[in-house]
Amino acid sequence: MASGRPMPRYSRVVCLNGSTRMPTLYDYLDSGNGYKIRLLLAQLKQPYRWIELDITRGATRTPQFLAKNLNGRIPTLELDDGTCLAESDAIMWYLAEGSPFVPADRLGRAQALQWMFFEQYSHEPYVATPRYIIRHLPPDSPRQAELPDRRARGRDALAVMDGHLRNRTYFVGERYSIADIALYAYTHVAPEAGFDLSPYPHVLSWMGRVASEPGHMLITDRPAS
Repeated sequence: MASGRPMPRYSRVVCLNGSTRMPTLYDYLDSGNGYKIRLLLAQLKQPYRWIELDITRGATRTPQFLAKNLNGRIPTLELDDGTCLAESDAIMWYLAEGSPFVPADRLGRAQALQWMFFEQYSHEPYVATPRYIIRHLPPDSPRQAELPDRRARGRDALAVMDGHLRNRTYFVGERYSIADIALYAYTHVAPEAGFDLSPYPHVLSWMGRVASEPGHMLITDRPAS
């Protein structure tokens, strides 16, 4: 692994009026949690400044970044006034509030949160973490031993999703929302973690619908500069 101070990559999106006062997203391109925010911002058509930090080289553990997020993780959103907001689903809720991506009714909002909590508690640790181990850790890493159990729990989470989607178009209220974005981020790259998605036909159909939504972008799409 390369040594020396990690150098972030910068990509700035400027408002049409020339102002540079806009949110700044600290992110890592391969991160599904960061992808959630990038996808939502693209679909909201909201300008922002994007700074990529290489998490594999400790770029989120510098004093400068820890001053923004003591937990030392991406994504982190820095608002115009310098306030920093962490945790991907909290950032999504902040950005999407008042938009069609958040259900308007009380029950719908609670159901969206229900699935976002499911994503963080029952899905992300068992789908995203195996992907990280495979893509970013060496083959002889002790963490390779975690894969069988994590994949088993990941398959359980995918089965829950598939059952819920059996007679539904989207996760909440039959319309695309941040609940779908939260779950799509790591589900659509689950094969990179060694998951076979063919046993989950309703998940596959749902992923196709999400990918066809206006403003969709790929996880590999670097934000325009």
